[in-house]
Amino acid sequence: MHNILIADSGSTKTDWCVINGSEIILRTETEGINPIVQNEADIAAILQQVKSQSEDLDPPSRLYFYGSGIRTGMIEPMKALLSRHLQVEPVVQSDLVGAAKALCGRNEGLACILGTGSNSCLYDGTKIIANTPSLGYILGDEGGGAALGKRFLNAILKRRLPANLIKDYEAEFGYSVDEIIRRIYREAMPNRFMASFSPFIHRHLDCKPLHDMVVDNFKSFFSLNLTPYERKDLPVNAVGSMAFFYRQALKEAAEAEGYRLGLVVKSPMEGLIDYHAAGNDETNSR
Repeated sequence: MHNILIADSGSTKTDWCVINGSEIILRTETEGINPIVQNEADIAAILQQVKSQSEDLDPPSRLYFYGSGIRTGMIEPMKALLSRHLQVEPVVQSDLVGAAKALCGRNEGLACILGTGSNSCLYDGTKIIANTPSLGYILGDEGGGAALGKRFLNAILKRRLPANLIKDYEAEFGYSVDEIIRRIYREAMPNRFMASFSPFIHRHLDCKPLHDMVVDNFKSFFSLNLTPYERKDLPVNAVGSMAFFYRQALKEAAEAEGYRLGLVVKSPMEGLIDYHAAGNDETNSR
């Protein structure tokens, strides 16, 4: 059997795995790849890391790349970039297709991504049949880490949280208002910066205003993104760090909005390994 390379890429990190049948040959992690917010040179540097780590292995016969920022117009340029730097024939699809395959396999379901950003779809077991556009961290991404960080920073800087929590925040981060404005409005990857406050929030979930903020962030995701599907009969399956680490808050939000939570995993990679090891055909497209 031939080696197959699988990549699941979000805005923050990319998981890479080489499989041969059901055997895992290599697993590694790099910085995230998103062609909307990164230039070709930045992406090429990341791909060279992968190439150097896998150079002792038999070349893969195929690469299945599932990535954030992969829209219709990005597919061919991304295929050319992957082929040029990794010397492999790539199948390039959105991270949402990858999440749907990992969470639902060949079954109908609601598949959601809740990481730095967010996305969702209605999946019929072979393809995505409906998708509410996520719109990115400025216009959307409700439920994601960047959206939560935006709410948190607004509440911190406008002194709308308890004094002891603000004191803990200042002791840990020490960012001035000017520095925060600069990081968000003038530097690259502001979505990652805003999402970086999530571990602090998670450690302080016993603070009711923070707990309510997390639940409200998820409620916005359900009401604005899942409502259009009109499928409250289906469980909500979710992948990503926000879904995984805030699972109880996600469950609370789901029930408040009339949904029930299904499979929740941190990473889609295990599901993608199972999917491709089973030899499923690649008819999904997005």
